[in-house]
Amino acid sequence: MAAKSSSVPAARNALELLQALAREAGPVPAATLARNVGLPRSTTYHLLAELERAGFVVHLPEQRRWGLGVSAFELGSAYSRQAPLARLAAPALARLVDTLGQSAHLAVLHGREVLYVIEERAPGRPPLVTDVGVRLPAQLTASGRALLADLPAPQVRALFPDSNAFVERHGLGPRSLSTLRRLLVDVRRRGYAIEDGEITPGFASVAVSVPDHTGYPVAAVAVTFEDSDLDDEGRAHAAKQAGRVADNLSARIGGARRQPRS
Repeated sequence: MAAKSSSVPAARNALELLQALAREAGPVPAATLARNVGLPRSTTYHLLAELERAGFVVHLPEQRRWGLGVSAFELGSAYSRQAPLARLAAPALARLVDTLGQSAHLAVLHGREVLYVIEERAPGRPPLVTDVGVRLPAQLTASGRALLADLPAPQVRALFPDSNAFVERHGLGPRSLSTLRRLLVDVRRRGYAIEDGEITPGFASVAVSVPDHTGYPVAAVAVTFEDSDLDDEGRAHAAKQAGRVADNLSARIGGARRQPRS
C-alpha cells in the first residue's frame, strides 16, 4: 500500500504538467513548467522524460522547449469520439446535408490520420470511402488539413518528422513538411480546407475545424461532392455552411470564439 500511495503524487504531478502544457499557446521551457506547476526542476525533468517515452510530450532540443506529443493528440481525439460530441453533431450534419444536397461527415485527428466518426450521405449520391471508422492520411483529406492548420507548427512537425510520414494514394498531395506547411498557410488564409481528387479521383471536399475552449481542434466538419457538381463559388458556399455547423458545435462544447462568418 505504501508503494501505491507514494506513486499518486507523481501521477498527479504528471497530469498537472500535461494540463499546464495544454494551456500554453505552444512549446515552453521546462523551467516555465516547473514554475507554473510549483515543482522542483529535477522532478519536472524526470516527469517530462517519462512522459516523452510514453509519447505524451515531445522535446524540441534546438529550442530547449517541450510541447504536447502524439499520445496527447490521440487522447484528445478519443474524447472527441465519445457520444456527447457525436450526439450534438449528428442532427446538425443531417440538416447540412438537407441544405446542400451533398454528403457530409465529422472526423477527428488520430495521430497522422483522420478517423471518421459520423457520415451523413445525401440521397442519390454515390458511396464514399469516408465511412464511419475509416482512417485516412490527414495531410491528404480536407478534414485532416483543417485540423492540422489549427495545431502549433512544432506539433505538426512532431507528427510529420520526415518524408516517411507522408503517405500518398494517387500521386497527389504534400510529400514534405515544407510543402505541408505552405498548404496549411493557405487553409488558414482561406478559412477552410480543400481536397480535390487526392482521396478519390473525381471527388472533392471542403472542411472546417471545431475548436474546443483552448483552441485545440477536436473535430472537423466536411462536405464531399463530385468535383463536377460545384464550381468555386459553390465550394465556397458549401464551406460557409460547414463553417456555421462547426462554429455551432464549438459553441456548444464551450469552444473558443472565432471571427463571425459573413
